[in-house]
Amino acid sequence: MKLLVFSIFCIIILLQMCSEALSATNYTENSLVKPIQEENKAENQGKYVWRNINCNSACAMRCVRSSRKKLCVRACQSCCFQCKCVPPGTHGNHHLCPCYARLRTHGNRPKCP
Repeated sequence: MKLLVFSIFCIIILLQMCSEALSATNYTENSLVKPIQEENKAENQGKYVWRNINCNSACAMRCVRSSRKKLCVRACQSCCFQCKCVPPGTHGNHHLCPCYARLRTHGNRPKCP
């Protein structure tokens, strides 16, 4: 009986890790900037355009493991609406969205989860 419970637990953990890896790979496509690809590249040289991102679903994925989900989602959405990106995964990866990492509270603590 204990072996069966342990094997089910291992399978659940494995599936969870796979789903997080897949969501992180799909997530980075939406959260990064891409260069403008038009005929007049001389005019648009060095300019970037933000991809459209669904902040509600991006923040729901970001805050899925938070102990205070409503607070996390509210702060994340505030940052997402301002920066137009959310780092992939549930924690860290701030280097993929520098604006998200730069935002601070009045107490100089990181604003974005």
